[in-house]
Parts: sequence; structure tokens; C-alpha cells
Amino acid sequence: MSSISAGGASSAARPATPLERYHADLNRDDFQYDAAQEAAVKHLQRLYDELVATPSTMPKALVASKGLKARVAGLMGKKRASASEPPVPSIKGLYFWGGVGRGKTYLVDTFYEALPFPDKMRTHFHRFMQRVHNELTHYKGEKNPLTLIAGKFATEARVICFDEFFVKDITDAMILANLLEALFERGVVLVATSNIVPDDLYKDGLQRARFLPAIELVNRHCEVVNVDSGVDYRLRALERAAIFHSPLDEEAEQELLRSFREISGHLGEIDAPLDVNHRVLKTRRLHEDVAWFEFLELCDGPRSQNDYIELAREFHTVLVSNVTYMDAKKDDQARRFINMVDEFYDRGVKLLMSAEVPIEQLYGDGKLTFEFQRTLSRLQEMQSREYLGLPHKP
Repeated sequence: MSSISAGGASSAARPATPLERYHADLNRDDFQYDAAQEAAVKHLQRLYDELVATPSTMPKALVASKGLKARVAGLMGKKRASASEPPVPSIKGLYFWGGVGRGKTYLVDTFYEALPFPDKMRTHFHRFMQRVHNELTHYKGEKNPLTLIAGKFATEARVICFDEFFVKDITDAMILANLLEALFERGVVLVATSNIVPDDLYKDGLQRARFLPAIELVNRHCEVVNVDSGVDYRLRALERAAIFHSPLDEEAEQELLRSFREISGHLGEIDAPLDVNHRVLKTRRLHEDVAWFEFLELCDGPRSQNDYIELAREFHTVLVSNVTYMDAKKDDQARRFINMVDEFYDRGVKLLMSAEVPIEQLYGDGKLTFEFQRTLSRLQEMQSREYLGLPHKP
């Protein structure tokens, strides 16, 4: 999928600190005061102050070295050689958890943008794990590949910011149990967001006992902060937005643009390419876990069910422009559209569209009439407050 943000050019002017940024944002018409969010920003300011006061002094060669005193074993891991309790980290990171729409992504973005040094990384957790799997392929045959990967990451970033920390399968669980240890040993500071408290990560998962050391590491190296409050920012933005727009006109375009800005908090990258299962998709706009596409880009051409599965895992909100009327001559497009809506629906993806005709008139005179009726029913449900309030299932 899209690339991980790492590093960045230094600027002559110091970026605003987390608290300065938050106080400035409070003056915006579209920004609302929230006590839980303010408390979270104060935690970010604490960490910011500690990082700025403690410059990284470990040489890059040592950070990347395989010869550190406490080595991490390979993919499936080995127990620590020493039974002594590991030391408390000099700088503790942050783990923000709470329900969907609580402003957690805003917190990560604010912190990342505030850090006045280039060796930092900010990434969606799903994309981070994709990179880890790619690196494992690169280091195939090495004795301790995760140690090498941790060293590589540590040379790139002294702070790693994860959005949407979520562990769903045993492979990722085993990788993380070892990779996190190796990163923390190299002094990497973690800032993460999740819908789940650390103690419930990978709950009821296969061989979960082998993941428990990773949970202990997160609890030891991060201050765990709950950010639940009475304000659901994402739901509020979605409820203000018209979900489906028709006809295709300038007003529909402007409404989608406004919705993209409110939901993502950014105008995003224009025409950004996105690699999906080794094929490139062109986006209209892209920012983190919100993407905007043209209908033909998604539903006309060599697209498979797996592509829609990947998109549904990656993005909590998708905007689609210029959906056309579909009939028997466009059954291939209609079938892809049906598959796309099915995957988005199953994973709680929020779908905003502009269409040539109202949604109940999108399809006619083809072989897929029965299947499309189910799709129309799902599209209707996807406009409801109940659906809009559902969590995304990456």
C-alpha cells in the first residue's frame, strides 16, 4: 500500500509543540474542546519535552548492530538469557486507546508534526506490518532477521508513531513479540493508538500466551492512556456529510472534498499512486486511512476480490466519485461494484459516493438484478447512524 512516512527535512522555524498546536486548533470553527483530548495532548507534551531535552546520542552503527548485549532471537523467538527484571525505560512512550472517532489519529499527527528532528516515523500499523513482512523476505536466510530489521528501523527513527495498533493473526503476534523487544532495546520510543487496551490485544488468539511478553513490553515502555469521551469526532463529521450525492455536478464534487477534509483532517495528497496486490491504483486524494477514488479506477479493469479486501482492511473511509448507471453492457463493472460494497460493508468501511443517478436506479436490465438488490439494501444501511457508528475492522 502507500509508503510509510519516515524522516523529513528540518525547518528553520521550530514547529509548534503539541500544546501550542492544540491551543491554536481550538480557535478553529470546526474544532471543539474536549477534556479527554486536552488531557491526552498534555501527555504528548510531556513526552515531547523529554525527547527534546534528551537528544539521541547512540551512534547509528551501534543502533543497527547485531552485537548488543541483549539479543533478540529470530522469528519464533527465544527466552531472555537473564532472568533479572529489565530496567525501566528512560523515556516512556504513549499508548492511546479508546473507541472509534475519539480523535486518536489527530493526536498522533499532532505529535509527529511537532517533533523537531528528522529521525521519526509515522505509519498506519497495517502498512508497518506489510513493510516488516517485505523486510523478512529480504533477510531470508539470516539467523536473526528481526534483529536486523529492528536495527534498520532504529537507524531511521528514534520515535515510531503507530495508528490503529491491531493484532489479528498468530504470524504478526509472533513477529511483534520479538520485534518490539529489539526496538525497545535500541532505545526506540513508541507512540501508538488503538481501539483496544494493551491487555486485550490478540484476545482469544491462537497460542496467545506467546504474545503476552509483547503486551508486557508495551505496558512497561508506554504510558497507557484512555481517550474515551462523549465526543465521537468521526461520526460527527460523517453525520454532517451527505453520504451519497446525485446528480454529478460541481456541488457533488465540493461536498466530497469537504467531507474528505473533515474526516481525514487534511486535504491529502493529490493523485497519489497506491500499490494494491502489486497493481497500481490512482487515488484522487489520499491521507493515511482515508482514500478517494474515481469509480472507473476501482470497478473498470483488472480488479479482483482480493483488491477490495485489501482496500477494506486499509481504509476506514473511502470516497468514490462519478459512479455511472450500470446495465447489461456494464455487468463486469456492476459485479466489481457489488464485490467492493460487500467487502466494505463486512469491515465497517464508511463509503461516500457521487453518482449519475440516485442509488436505487444505479442498475437495470442485466443479469445481476438479484445480487444488486442486496447491494442497494447494504448501501441504504451504510447511510444509517448505527452503521456510521460501527468500528472499522482492519
